[in-house]
Amino acid sequence: MSLQFHRAVDDMEIWSATGDGFSFVITYESPAGSGFHGLAGYVASWRPLYRSNGAIKIGGLTFATFTEAEEACNTMFEHLKGSALE
Repeated sequence: MSLQFHRAVDDMEIWSATGDGFSFVITYESPAGSGFHGLAGYVASWRPLYRSNGAIKIGGLTFATFTEAEEACNTMFEHLKGSALE
């Protein structure tokens, strides 16, 4: 089962999803303008849902499309679920 992302904030490009005790967030960054600043593209991160750990970025640089970031989150989600079973 894949993660179901929803827009978390109406006036910013932030999407979130949760599943099996993990939280995933995708944001859009750009060098200028409102919102998050950084290299232009989508940034994906995850963290345990019920602990106050900081978020862990998925991948090295930004993703070119939302779909690429979403796929990276789903791949990490499957890996995390598999690790939790061991």
